[in-house]
Amino acid sequence: MAQESFEDQATAEIMNREFVNIKVDREERPDVDRVYMTFVQATTGGGGWPMSVWLTPDLRPFVGGTYFPPADRYGQPGFKKVLERIAAAWKQDRAKISEQGEKIIGALKQTTGFGPTDEQFDSRVDEAAYEEFARTFAPREGGFGGAPKFPRPVTLNFLTRFYGRDPRSDSGRQALEMVLMTLRKMAAGGIHDHIGGGFHRYAVDAGWHVPHFEKMLYDQAQLASAYLDAFQITREPLFQSVARDILDCVRRDMTSPEGGFYSAEDADSLFEHGKPEHGEGAFYVWTKHEVIDALGDDAGIFAFHYGIEENGNAPAGSDPHGEFTGKNILIERHPIAETASHFGKTEADTRGLLARARAKLFAIRAKRPRPHLDDKIITAWNGLMISAFARGALVLDDKGYLDAAARAAEFLQTHLYDQSRKALARNFREGRGVDGFADDYAFFIQALLDLYEASFEIKWLTFALELQSSFDAQFLDETHGGYFTVTGRDPSILIRMKEDNDSAEPAASSVAALNLARLAGMLSDSKLLTRAKKTIAAFASQLTNFPSALPQMLVALDFLQRPPRQIVLAGDKNDERTRALLAEVRRHFLPRTILLLADGGSGHKFLGETNPSLLAMEPVNGKPAVYVCENFTCRAPLTNPHELAEILTKQREGNPIISPGDVGLR
Repeated sequence: MAQESFEDQATAEIMNREFVNIKVDREERPDVDRVYMTFVQATTGGGGWPMSVWLTPDLRPFVGGTYFPPADRYGQPGFKKVLERIAAAWKQDRAKISEQGEKIIGALKQTTGFGPTDEQFDSRVDEAAYEEFARTFAPREGGFGGAPKFPRPVTLNFLTRFYGRDPRSDSGRQALEMVLMTLRKMAAGGIHDHIGGGFHRYAVDAGWHVPHFEKMLYDQAQLASAYLDAFQITREPLFQSVARDILDCVRRDMTSPEGGFYSAEDADSLFEHGKPEHGEGAFYVWTKHEVIDALGDDAGIFAFHYGIEENGNAPAGSDPHGEFTGKNILIERHPIAETASHFGKTEADTRGLLARARAKLFAIRAKRPRPHLDDKIITAWNGLMISAFARGALVLDDKGYLDAAARAAEFLQTHLYDQSRKALARNFREGRGVDGFADDYAFFIQALLDLYEASFEIKWLTFALELQSSFDAQFLDETHGGYFTVTGRDPSILIRMKEDNDSAEPAASSVAALNLARLAGMLSDSKLLTRAKKTIAAFASQLTNFPSALPQMLVALDFLQRPPRQIVLAGDKNDERTRALLAEVRRHFLPRTILLLADGGSGHKFLGETNPSLLAMEPVNGKPAVYVCENFTCRAPLTNPHELAEILTKQREGNPIISPGDVGLR
């Protein structure tokens, strides 16, 4: 619409004559977008972007829609015709239109409010969600549903936790297989940037081949975490490799000099420096001759492995505008073993050859015009990315990733947090933007908890508690539970809503519920635990009727269904013996577990103020020890990593970690 209508002189004349035109960046103002998207969905039966909504002067919507063509086609009126009709109607019947807008907003307030509910959901709500995902799973290509194919990491989060609950059950094994196949197929697909790392927004086809080439920070963050989970579960090198290539891509291409993470890279870029022509994916695609010129004798193996064809490899049905004619989108057509066998090479030699070839193409690609970088820094998305780097540091024992997470957290604390008001900003670009929304607080608090568990720096936990207090004061629905998306202080936001869908990003209440549960387990705080349960209960109706809409909230529910588990390391975190114990913890997928440090320092004493049992956890005979606990009833401490491995393996297999003979610490 930008090209067809907004840049058209005749259309612009009508718009400027008849209307006050406001363009909303929905990444900066999701509150505005959410209100009017709700209106469009309610009045048209669908939604999406681009979205156009016509408002009365007091901001009440009365007409809305998504895409309008420049002239009549597809059974839709042209945009100029729509503009003229709305302008005429407003002049002829302004009072009626204003009344209509008021009634619509009143009705939406009724339908989007969360009142008290007696509805309870049973323990099978997770089974129901699993069954919904199993029905829509694509067994050949992975993912859920058909084209277009979007990554939805919240679904993968739920399924790995569903597996972790009972790894030996048929449904648990099937849940894991759905995750692993999806991650493998995505990693092999064109949606994955095989040269530079990271993932594009979505694939237009069912086979993950032809992407919309935009790269979003929130996708990189959540997918890195999903691949890290898969690596912990399977120890399969592929999953570690992909997690690293995402994290390394973000460090290289999407990180500001001060440490904050940029929002996105565009799909389009110039074909050549100094010329105006541009196209989708121009930075990423290759002709066969370009590959041959770059790789010489190695081009044949590379072309075989990545599906390079003379006339381009994009399926015709996935390239309706012919943008990729003669161009190739790299996709792994053959596994390494098959490529090696085909050319009579060892797998190690083949893997090395392909790595060198990718490095050559990366150097050539670096000279092309880059896609536009959206360099605004959004708090919520930075929170997700900090979590990914913190998880990468913990799982992969990589200090560089920990440094990236800490620098970004410090950037947010310094530049996007107003200490005097105890308020976060939503975004930063040459200064702070508007005040933050619920997801900014929830995602950053989650990041700080992950950063504490990766570093054991108590400052991150105390800052998380400070933010949680501010978050509750501004967004918590004290009466019914859950979190509103906005504070209610802005009179231009007509409806105070709660997000009830985990989509490309999780809903704020879903993340908040798990944050509260983790904080309750760290601090032994029953009030936080009650608030976590009440947050989930506020969405009982949605969880009962459409559980697959809230997979991240089901992750929180899973965490709360058993007493909290704690693993407490007692010893100096820099002691090699402590590090050996921590290395064993890192190897295991333990999603319902809290990791704490008892080293006798200020952090240990801070935790001990609300959790006195922690003060009794000390090294054993001078040796660093691990206490494995449920609700701070603990096994006898362990000092041997091999003994710890046995216990954690037992826990991972779904067996209780506390037996009747174990000693409790209270």
